[in-house]
Amino acid sequence: MIRLDDRVAIITGSGRGLGAAYAHLLAERGAQVVIHDAGVNKEGTDSDPTVAADVASKIREADGVAIANDVLLDSRGNCQSLVEMTLEKLGRLDILIHNAGWVAYQSIQDLAPDFLQRAIAIHLEAPTWLAQAAFPTMKQQHYGRIVLTTSDRAIYQQYALSGLAAYAMGKMAQIGLMNVLAVEGKEHGILVNAISPVAKTRMWNIQDEPEDLRPEQVAPGVLYLASPECQESGFIVRASNGQFTAARWIERDNVDYPLNLAAVESATAEKLVTQWHEVASEVAF
Repeated sequence: MIRLDDRVAIITGSGRGLGAAYAHLLAERGAQVVIHDAGVNKEGTDSDPTVAADVASKIREADGVAIANDVLLDSRGNCQSLVEMTLEKLGRLDILIHNAGWVAYQSIQDLAPDFLQRAIAIHLEAPTWLAQAAFPTMKQQHYGRIVLTTSDRAIYQQYALSGLAAYAMGKMAQIGLMNVLAVEGKEHGILVNAISPVAKTRMWNIQDEPEDLRPEQVAPGVLYLASPECQESGFIVRASNGQFTAARWIERDNVDYPLNLAAVESATAEKLVTQWHEVASEVAF
C-alpha cells in the first residue's frame, strides 16, 4: 500500500471538489496536508475562509493532520507566503499539488484584459511562483513531487469550447512549465507531472453527489504522482471515471534536432500543398 507518512503536502484549491478529494486521500495515507482554498465564488471573486477550514477540520476529526490556508494566490508574495507558512508549521514540504483553477467564458472578440489576467494569475503565475518557492526546500531534501493540472479542453481541439481561450491557454502553459521543471528537478530528486482530470464538480454546476465522474475516482492518480512509488517525470496523466492513461511527447529516435526532423522535405509552400497529407499525419494521444 502506498503510504505518505511524514510527508507534507500543499494542495491548492482543496476546499471543494477535486482538491478536497485529493486532500482526504493523501491524509488517509499519512500525509500532513495544507488545505489551501481562498473560498472564492465561481466568478473568482470574494472569499470565504471557512471553505478551507471545514475540510481541514474533517481531516483532523478522522485523526489526520491538516491545517488551512486561505491566501489568494494572486501574487508572487502570496504564493511564497503559503510555502513559508507550511515550512514554519510543519517543518518540511514534500508534495506540491496545484489544483486551484478558474473556469469562465469570454469569446475572443469579447476577451477583456482583466479577464485574461485573472486566468493567467491562477493557471500560470501561481504554479510558477509556488514551484519557485518550493524548489529550494525540495532540493535540500533531495526529494519532491509536484503535480500540475492541465485539461482535455486545452489539449484536444475536439474537446475545446468556444469562449474558453483564457482557460485553455493557462492549462496548456502548465504543460510547458511541467517539462522545464522536470528537467530542472531531475538531478535533485524532484519529479514533476501533470493531471488532466474530468469530474463533476461545481464547475459543472453539480451540487449533489454524482453517480459517475466522481472526484474521488481521479484521486488515485494524484496519490500515485505524489508518492515515492512514482519514479517518472514529465507525464500527463488523464483521469476520468476511474480510468487512467499517461503519455508525454517525445521525438522519434532518428531525429537529429534541430537539423534533421526526419520529416517530409519541401522547398516551397506549393509543394507542401501536394504533400500535406504526409506532413499532417495525426497521432493519437
